[in-house]
Amino acid sequence: MFSELMDQISKIMQTSLVKIGETNVTLSTLLFLVIGIVVFVYLTKMIQRWIVDKLLTRAGMEIGNREATGIIVRYMLLIVGLIVILQMSGIDLTILNVLAGTLGIGVGFGLQNIVNNFVSGLIILFERPIKVGDRIEVGNVHGKVIHLGVRSATILTNDNVSIIIPNQKFVTENIINWSHTDDKRRFIIPVTVALSSDPYLVEQLLLEAANEEPEVLKDPAPGVRLFWFGENGMHFELRAWSNSLIHRRGLLTSKLNFAIYDKFKANNLELVTPQREVFVRSEPVGPSFE
Repeated sequence: MFSELMDQISKIMQTSLVKIGETNVTLSTLLFLVIGIVVFVYLTKMIQRWIVDKLLTRAGMEIGNREATGIIVRYMLLIVGLIVILQMSGIDLTILNVLAGTLGIGVGFGLQNIVNNFVSGLIILFERPIKVGDRIEVGNVHGKVIHLGVRSATILTNDNVSIIIPNQKFVTENIINWSHTDDKRRFIIPVTVALSSDPYLVEQLLLEAANEEPEVLKDPAPGVRLFWFGENGMHFELRAWSNSLIHRRGLLTSKLNFAIYDKFKANNLELVTPQREVFVRSEPVGPSFE
């Protein structure tokens, strides 16, 4: 009874489902392909994480280089592994020519974006205009790069929201990379005071506000510029450098503005804003028929 059951199962597994070229694809062949591909994809993912988190970490390589190397190695292993699995399953590899032709037709009918994103991902991995850990702005998205793939990148905003951006945008659009070279960035705080104010006192107080803020670097040192005298007052700029709050620029700007306000208030200096006079006409605008 058991042997008959096994014979029936064997016949079912060897039943031809479709013929590809000279190869009959049976249920056992299909099952072998599915299990083999799933297992190999999982193994390559584990190998990628081992390379990134263990092997290259010991070599002292930075996170961006580790991620790029891990992705490239994984996709190379996937390509080789897929070919090996197809050979082991007995499928004629000349079918790949047919698949390549089908893919070419598909690209012409709507896969352009997928291919563009894939190629753009390879360009990013090799040229590295952005890398994991960078603070970037692309369009109206501002955040930290937490993942780079061959199809898309993941950006984590200050609101803890993950935004998936296709790689094509990083190749075709302007990108502001706040940490491409180093983490030092200059913050500019505009200040306008009354014309009757002492400009040297204003300069002193602005520098004190910057130097007393622990997030402001001492080198390069903060600076103050007096740009022009306007109808509303004297226009200054406080220029301060920081490398710790480039991901929260609004916070440092706010802290400096509070410090400036406190110092100006203690020294009776008046902050001014542009004044506008509005005249309201009480006469009718249209033609008069009187």
